[in-house]
Amino acid sequence: MPRIQSRWPLLLAVLALVVLTGCGTLNATVQDSEGRDVMLLGHDPVAYFTLGQPMRGYPNITATHEGKTYYFLNEKHRTMFQQTPAKYEPQYGAFCSNGAAYGIKLGSDPTEYEIVDGRLFIFGDILGREYWKMNYRFNIQKADELWPEMKDTPWRHQYARRVWMNKVPWYKTGAELRAEWMQRNPGQKLEYDTGGGLNNFILKYPGWRAREGYSQPRVGFTGEEGAAPGTEPPKFQSYRSPPLPK
Repeated sequence: MPRIQSRWPLLLAVLALVVLTGCGTLNATVQDSEGRDVMLLGHDPVAYFTLGQPMRGYPNITATHEGKTYYFLNEKHRTMFQQTPAKYEPQYGAFCSNGAAYGIKLGSDPTEYEIVDGRLFIFGDILGREYWKMNYRFNIQKADELWPEMKDTPWRHQYARRVWMNKVPWYKTGAELRAEWMQRNPGQKLEYDTGGGLNNFILKYPGWRAREGYSQPRVGFTGEEGAAPGTEPPKFQSYRSPPLPK
């Protein structure tokens, strides 16, 4: 009981900050100059499948599905998306797929992705991608099971629920995942600064590290300086574990 009571001031402080900053968006979106809630920092969701890489779309070639706006490289890609949006949309609202396996909405980097069984999985950073790959089938299963709970819950609310109040039984800390990764990849290192809880949960928004270039090359938001439409974003250069089996 004393341990639980000792956590109440911290929990109340967190809840107060959530109220002050807002509960967050339902999906990993960023508003553009026209007030549209744009997914993938303006990258074309179809390009992952047709070109095998992320590409910045054009703000004047768009489609909106269930309140989410996507930019496209060309009219062909837009038409393909409009015909079968479920085929091309990123899973779990484009939040980090590794976090989604724990019921957490946090982080989004359109340059860190995997395609498994025809589904597009986005990650918050290279750490999320590498950790997810260690047990990706299990992680997909658990995220799919939890997504109905997560789908219509704002991301800060969902984060507080599953990190501060009710962790899933299979939850692993970042330190535990890192230790497991290093055991599987002896002699290798993953150097990445996640920015800390204050930035990720309170001050910033999903995708901020990729957009601003924090601890990685600056991806930007399509249309901003250095992020011209129709171009390929920079890649974070680091050791990566072997590709997943096809």
